[in-house]
Amino acid sequence: MKIFPIETGNLMMDGGAMFGVVPKVIWQKIYPVDENNLCNWAMRCLLVDTGQRVLLLDNGIGDKQDEKFLSKYYLNGDDTLEKSLAKFGYEFSDITDVILSHLHFDHCGGSIKYNEGRTELELAFPKAVYWISKQQWDLALNPNKREKASFLPENFLLIKEKGMLKLIEKDTEIYPGIRFKLYHGHTDGQMITFIKHKGKTIVYMADLLPSVAHIPLPYILSYDTKPLITLKEKENFLNEAVDNGYILFFEHDLYHECCTVQHTEKGVRVKDTFKLMVYFQG
Repeated sequence: MKIFPIETGNLMMDGGAMFGVVPKVIWQKIYPVDENNLCNWAMRCLLVDTGQRVLLLDNGIGDKQDEKFLSKYYLNGDDTLEKSLAKFGYEFSDITDVILSHLHFDHCGGSIKYNEGRTELELAFPKAVYWISKQQWDLALNPNKREKASFLPENFLLIKEKGMLKLIEKDTEIYPGIRFKLYHGHTDGQMITFIKHKGKTIVYMADLLPSVAHIPLPYILSYDTKPLITLKEKENFLNEAVDNGYILFFEHDLYHECCTVQHTEKGVRVKDTFKLMVYFQG
């Protein structure tokens, strides 16, 4: 098995929204913020090549939306999905499975793209099946008013129309060493992927833990629809992560790609931070 981090660019988000009830005077000490209260966040995906299947976990914001929409998020950085795949020798047509943690636009926007003439939409990964939880799919089709702006139908409806949709209804292993577990605090049916690799378990954190800064329990996104459920899910997951020596791979942390965690007097906290490929090369 080979695993590669896939950078797709960065976006700016309001710091207060990203850290919830934690006061700015506290969180700004651990995650930088600009004069407009905006923090810069990665949209980091993960490629897993098993030898038989090539899986892509999430795919960033894409480029379908108009300038007015994209300008709200101050996209920045030189990385794109296409460039990052090519860096490791892959093309869109090589992907056999797209794993979507959930259907908020910054996680699944790259699933569908315009054709060369921008006259119609097509699947960005023409040979891939797309894995999504049934709870999340149903919610995206009939969103609550709080989340409606995050679900853009042009990011996912074509998947079903083309017959490439695979729905997950419970925690499950889809291929040897690759399993999903469902979480419901951020959004119904967020799908977190656990990957067995060289004796370790790598967990693609998506929005269960967007960054190292979100490891302390009270640091919960204002975007989370059920923050008290998030609180319990985080606590259970972090204890499990310590007990099993998980490697946490962060989708949104601009400064830290991975970490391990440990028990301390203040609760579970970071043990080490590192780049995924450096860790396994070492």
